Amino acid sequence: MENKKSVSGGIHRDGYSWKDSLIVSVLIFFLMFFVGTGLGMPIGSFFNLFSNGENTEFLTILGDNFGFLGYWIIAIVYLLLVKSDRPILRAFGTEPRGNTVKMALMGLLIGLGLNALCVGVAVLHGDIQLSFSSFPVLKLLLVFLSVFAQSGGEELLCRGVLYQRLRKAYRNPWVAILVNPIVFVLVHILIPGITIWAVLSIYLVGVAFGLMVYYLDSLWMAMAAHAAWNFTQNFIFGLPNSGTVYDFAIFKLDSATARTSLFYNVEFGVESSVTAVLVFAAVAAILVCLGKKKSLTSLDVWEK
Repeated sequence: MENKKSVSGGIHRDGYSWKDSLIVSVLIFFLMFFVGTGLGMPIGSFFNLFSNGENTEFLTILGDNFGFLGYWIIAIVYLLLVKSDRPILRAFGTEPRGNTVKMALMGLLIGLGLNALCVGVAVLHGDIQLSFSSFPVLKLLLVFLSVFAQSGGEELLCRGVLYQRLRKAYRNPWVAILVNPIVFVLVHILIPGITIWAVLSIYLVGVAFGLMVYYLDSLWMAMAAHAAWNFTQNFIFGLPNSGTVYDFAIFKLDSATARTSLFYNVEFGVESSVTAVLVFAAVAAILVCLGKKKSLTSLDVWEK
């Protein structure tokens, strides 16, 4: 049996061991990240087998996003195999009070609304011009499912495994809330065209999603908000999402007239804008105020 030293009254929770440390948790995250990426490659490649001239981009989109199912696979396999971390599975299901269909739908509205607000500011400022392209309902539904696989996979690793391991190790929940977004930024840091505004907004996105888990007890809301933000940006408005842009979208961007400003970045989209930074800072502040006012608490998966 592992010898765990009680550190009651310190920064760590009782039962803490070196295996629960910040460094180990981050290393486990990146191991799962790279293994999950590898597992997802065959899934993504599968869609390319059916590509033809007309559907090539559509199938590429499905492949790019469904490839993130590798994160789902590695997260579930890891938690089933590693008994000491198996309680994290409790955060994925319906035991947390906030993991409900209602909260997931609210997350969808939050992600869609926030992105539409940022895009609206860029349009009003004259940075971008949009025109209607097409509305292929069935294809859009399939694309949304693929985007949910991508965004949900990132949330499982960041606000699921990493967040809960940090909650296991440290008494103060703000360690988990503020540290896991740093790792979230690191997995985006090498994206071409990333700017300081993008770094700040991605970090604050991670904080906001972590607060959804902590105060609203809803990983499902964080997953839905993440998916809705990405889908709205990429496939409703046809804008870059973390530097990636597709022609397949409801609206088409007039790229020839697009310009970079505080409210839009030609390479990175509205994620690299002061609007996104302010919006997610406001969301985080609202969640903190709401949580403290109503004394909201979340499921402690480590309680026996």
